[in-house]
Amino acid sequence: MLRRLRYLTQKIKHAFKKRSLQFTISITFTLVAVTGMILVAVILSARFVNSNEQMISDDNRRMLNQVNLNLDNYLHNMMRVSDSMYYRVIKNVDIDTDMESLTKDMGLLYETNRDLLVSVAVFTDNGEVVAAEPLSQLKATVDPKSQSWFVDANERIENLHFSTPHVQNLFINSDNRYNWVVSLSRSIELTRSGSIVHGVLLVDMNFSGIEQICKNVDLGESGYLYLIDSNGEIIYHPRQQLIYSDLLHENNRQAAEYEDGTHTETFEGQQRLVTVKTVGYTGWRIVGVVPMSDITNDYSQFQMFSMFFVCFAIFLLISVNMFLSQRIANPIKSLESSVKELEKGNLGAHISIKGSYEIQHLGKAIRSMAEQMRKLMDDVVAEQESKRKSEMDALQSQINPHFLYNTLDSIVWMVENERYEGAIQMVTALAKLFRISLSKGKNIITVADELEHVRNYLTIQKIRYKNKFSYDITAEPETLSCQTIKLIVQPLVENAIYHGMEFMDGDGEIHIRAYRKGKDLYIDVVDNGLGMPQEQADALLTEDTGKVRGKGSGIGLKNVQERIQLYFGADYGLSLYSEPDEGTTARIHLPVT
Repeated sequence: MLRRLRYLTQKIKHAFKKRSLQFTISITFTLVAVTGMILVAVILSARFVNSNEQMISDDNRRMLNQVNLNLDNYLHNMMRVSDSMYYRVIKNVDIDTDMESLTKDMGLLYETNRDLLVSVAVFTDNGEVVAAEPLSQLKATVDPKSQSWFVDANERIENLHFSTPHVQNLFINSDNRYNWVVSLSRSIELTRSGSIVHGVLLVDMNFSGIEQICKNVDLGESGYLYLIDSNGEIIYHPRQQLIYSDLLHENNRQAAEYEDGTHTETFEGQQRLVTVKTVGYTGWRIVGVVPMSDITNDYSQFQMFSMFFVCFAIFLLISVNMFLSQRIANPIKSLESSVKELEKGNLGAHISIKGSYEIQHLGKAIRSMAEQMRKLMDDVVAEQESKRKSEMDALQSQINPHFLYNTLDSIVWMVENERYEGAIQMVTALAKLFRISLSKGKNIITVADELEHVRNYLTIQKIRYKNKFSYDITAEPETLSCQTIKLIVQPLVENAIYHGMEFMDGDGEIHIRAYRKGKDLYIDVVDNGLGMPQEQADALLTEDTGKVRGKGSGIGLKNVQERIQLYFGADYGLSLYSEPDEGTTARIHLPVT
C-alpha cells in the first residue's frame, strides 16, 4: 500500500514537471480555492448551528425569567395573605374572647383573595381547628399533626414552608369535591386568655394558578417547561399524569443538580437543551426542555443554500484562476534573476513562490532565507522570554520596603508596650515569610510551602489590622505536594485585604482553598469585601491597575497572570470573579505537577 502510494506521488510530481507554469498555477490556485470554500462552508454551517442554538438558549432564558417573575409574584401574594392573616388579624385577637372578630376578619380576607385561595385555617399545637374558611369542620379520620405542612411549621418555626402539590382533604365537604393545592404553613403565636400559645397557620393556594402560569409557555415545537422543588420532586409537568402512571419519564432528579443556566444533556437517547432557573424564596426550580431535533430542523435549507453558494464560488474561482494564470505565467519566468539579487543580500527584491520548474532555484533560496530568519526570530523570542522571566521573578521575589517598615514598626510598638507574645509571633511569622520568599533561589515550591507563606503573611497583617478580618486556609491533602510558582497567592490575599477589607464597615473574611479537578490544580482566594463590576475585575488582569502601591509587595494581578503563563502556558492563569457588594473570588489555575 505504501509502495503504491509512493509510486502515485512520484507520478504526480513527474506529471507536474512536464506541465507548463500556467497549468501548475491554475490547478494549484483552484485546489486551494476549492479547499478554502469548502472550509468556509463548513465553518458557516457550524456557526449557523451555534448561533441558532445560542438564540434558542437566550429565548428560553428570557421565557424562564418571565415565568419566574410570574411565579414570584404569585407566591409573594400568598405570603402577603399569610402575613396579613397573622400580623393584622391573629396578633390582635384573643381566641377565647374575640373568636367572632377572628372569624369575620378571616372570612373577609378569604373573600378578597378567593381566586387564589382554597382555604385558610388556624390550628393549635394539638391539631385542633381554631378557625377556618370556607370550611371549618375537620374530618374525624384526619390528624393535622401528622401532615407534612404541620410538621415542617413546628420544626422550623422561623420560616414559611411551601409544600409540593397535593389534594387537600382536611375538612368535610358536602359535595365531596377536593382541590389540588400547594400549602403555605408557618408557626404562629396565639393569644388565649391573655397567655401566649403556639399554633400553625395554613394557607392553601389553588394549584391551578401555578399550572396556568407554567402551561402557557411556548418553548418551540416540542419544547416544554416543568417545575420541581429543591429535591427534584415534580411540582408541575405538562404530562404529569403520564409520569405518575410510569408511562413517561423525566430527568428531574438530574435537573435538580444543575446550576442556573443552559445545559446540554442526553436523556433516553435524545439530545436536549435544558435551561434551569431557581425561584427565589422557595428553592423551586423552573426547567425548560427543548429537543435538539427542534433546533436542527432548519439545517437542511441552510445546507442546500451553502452547497449552491460553494458550487457557484468554485465555478467563479476556476474562471478567475484561468485568467490570472495566463497573466502570471510569463512574468514569473523573469523571477529567477531576482534570486541572484536576493542571494547578494537585496532583501527588497520582489519574490513569488510556486512549484514549477522555472522557479525551483528561487524556492530553494527563499526556503534557506526563511530558515535563517526563523532561527534568528526564535533566538530573539527565546532571549526576550528569558529576560521577561527574569524580570518577573525579580519582581515576584521582592518585598516592598513599606510593608517591611510597617511590620518592624508594629514589632517595636509591641515590645515598647510589653506585648512580647504578639511581638514574638510577628517576628516568627516575618522570619518564615523571608525564608519561603528566598527558598534557596528556587522559583518552584510546593503548595504546602506557598500556603505556609500566605499563613505567615496573614498572621502579620491580622495583627497589624487589629483583627479587623478573619481567615481560614484549607487544602486537599493531595494538593500539598503539588508544585507551584512561589509567591503567587500572596498578591491575591494582599489585593483582598487592601481593596476588599480596608473600607468595609464590618469584619472581613478571607477564605483560601486549594483543590484538584482531574489533572488541574486550583487555588481560590475568596473575600466578602465590597466587590466590583465584572468589567472592572477583568481589567485588573489586563492593566496595571491591580497593583497595591506603597503597602505590600506592589505586585499586580496582571503580573501574577503573566508569570503563570510564562511558566505553564496560555491554558493556565488567573481568573477574577466579582459582583458589587458580593465579594471577590480570585482563582489560580495550574497543572498538577
